[in-house]
Amino acid sequence: MRNYISETDLIINPNGSIYHLGIKPTDLAQTIILVGDPDRVPKVSDLFDHIDFKFKNRELHTHTGSIGNQAISVLSTGMGTDNIDIVINEVDALFNIDFETRLPKETTTQLRFIRLGTSGCLQADIPIDSILVSQAAVGFDSLANYYSPINLSADDQLLYHDLKEKLLQNFGANSCYLTPSSDNLYHIFSPHFANGITATCPGFYGPQGRSVRAELSNLGNGLLGFLEQYTYNSRRITNFEMETAGIYLMANLLGHQAISISAILANRVNKQFSTQADKTVNSMIEKALALLC
Repeated sequence: MRNYISETDLIINPNGSIYHLGIKPTDLAQTIILVGDPDRVPKVSDLFDHIDFKFKNRELHTHTGSIGNQAISVLSTGMGTDNIDIVINEVDALFNIDFETRLPKETTTQLRFIRLGTSGCLQADIPIDSILVSQAAVGFDSLANYYSPINLSADDQLLYHDLKEKLLQNFGANSCYLTPSSDNLYHIFSPHFANGITATCPGFYGPQGRSVRAELSNLGNGLLGFLEQYTYNSRRITNFEMETAGIYLMANLLGHQAISISAILANRVNKQFSTQADKTVNSMIEKALALLC
């Protein structure tokens, strides 16, 4: 049964565009590069053969074009999984909701989301300026609390329960969720880059163990060190950032494919930060587009 979606649940602007993104169903390709920084959008679209559409609203900038015969869009999300919740819900609605009837379409369109972002590393053997693809992500934000649980493989279920048990033992709290990437997209990129499990943090300072003036809690002080040491059946948590778990969560809930690729700009174990961040990010973009298209 297809349920009518109210005007307050899905806000459509008077010109027929969706509320936050400000774009219409015809403005976006089914393959979508996600970047956090709006200034990274033209760095991606400059590598397109053609750019057919440009629009920006707030921090949400959209360029759509093509590489060869492949239609492709790049869209900035801003920082954090709260923005991811907005962006992926609205992108999905552009393809899978009839804006005239406000009903879900009878046939759904599966989309491909490819995050190209930056990240810090938790493992000493992964060098700065390398590129990493996330097989799965652990979210320490609260987004998953508001949605139905996703299905996990048997291996992921075992890892998830072990991680939660160890977090409870060490910190007296275990609020997190685990969500996998798309197998299809992972197999495209994983032979070419480092890979592992990404931790998604709900902030840049305290949640990532940074103390400037505000005093940290036991969790703030100890989480990154715990994640650095954590392993389960040779699987380990390799890096951390602020969006991947939200992207994987929403893609899994809505039936889309998603993969997150990160330029490693910092190694927290070795206390190193890249001196060539722009070069590393540009290399990631070029390599990812070449493999994708």
